[in-house]
Amino acid sequence: MNVSDFDYELPESSIALYPPAERGTTRLEVLCRETGSITHARYADLHRFLEPGDLLVLNNTRVILARLFASKKTGAKIELVLLEKHERDQNLVMYRGRLKRGDILISHGEELLVDSLVGNGIASVSCLSGRQIASFFQEFAEVPIPPYLRRDAEEVDRERYQTVFAEIPGSVAAPTASLNMTPELIDTLRLKGVQIASITLHVGLGTFMPIRVDDLASHVMHREYYDIPVSVVSAIRDARDRRKRVIAVGTTVTRALEHASQTVLHTNPVMPVRGEADIFIYPGYQFQTIDALVTNYHAPRSTVLMLTAAFAGWDLLRKGYQEALQNDYRFLSYGDSMLIV
Repeated sequence: MNVSDFDYELPESSIALYPPAERGTTRLEVLCRETGSITHARYADLHRFLEPGDLLVLNNTRVILARLFASKKTGAKIELVLLEKHERDQNLVMYRGRLKRGDILISHGEELLVDSLVGNGIASVSCLSGRQIASFFQEFAEVPIPPYLRRDAEEVDRERYQTVFAEIPGSVAAPTASLNMTPELIDTLRLKGVQIASITLHVGLGTFMPIRVDDLASHVMHREYYDIPVSVVSAIRDARDRRKRVIAVGTTVTRALEHASQTVLHTNPVMPVRGEADIFIYPGYQFQTIDALVTNYHAPRSTVLMLTAAFAGWDLLRKGYQEALQNDYRFLSYGDSMLIV
């Protein structure tokens, strides 16, 4: 199976460059795997397609301010992007420009030391003042909006490139399937009897990285830290026992739950699960934990598109994408969503 098998034409005019004026007003395309039917609805109508007792799992990660500009003493400009949080804090940044070990960078009156070059455009840096790198970025950096938006971050992104339930700082990309989740929709879901649980997966820049091999079997997936509390493990097992669905809101939740499926479903006693997810899901994969998926429309040839194709079936997903394009749906991070049941 090749990367080129997951290509499609995405007009630039179909990419949502900004969030909708009001959160929660986007559209929702519903794909039924059993019948092949496609239904058009609104994101705010998600509750119509869920049943009492279903378990909806959200990602409560918080996007950190991660994009910063610095200069060398020569005056050369360097762009730095702080990488997502992992089990061990390593002060790693992705850089654009030329660096070597020992370089001193100046940004907002702070001197940053390049401690080492890790490779692949990644360096370890520290503040010469002794200040924590995360604290420095949080004060001065910008929102790390996706590169395909081809614009600088603006004030609107500080609020809207963040879910309303974001809690645990550590991501450099948003769990976009829930950017249009509102407190009102969450209340409606709960009133209907839908159970809602939260896990954490810190989304990394790897989600935007192109696959550099054509044969999918040769691709090495990036790693992302996740934490599934014991209460969520219990809720998933309870839903299974009651023959209710586990619905992942986003590919980030899916990667975490599927990577941890053995422990989540079968290990006793019940325990929390933490780890580094490096699972690469593409068609042929047999899902163990989730029964339905809420997800946005993804870029051609991307790993998240392949994960969605594995769940929906590529033929049905491609049909859904074609119909969405024909009906002027908005694609990618700030765009519309689909529910696959």
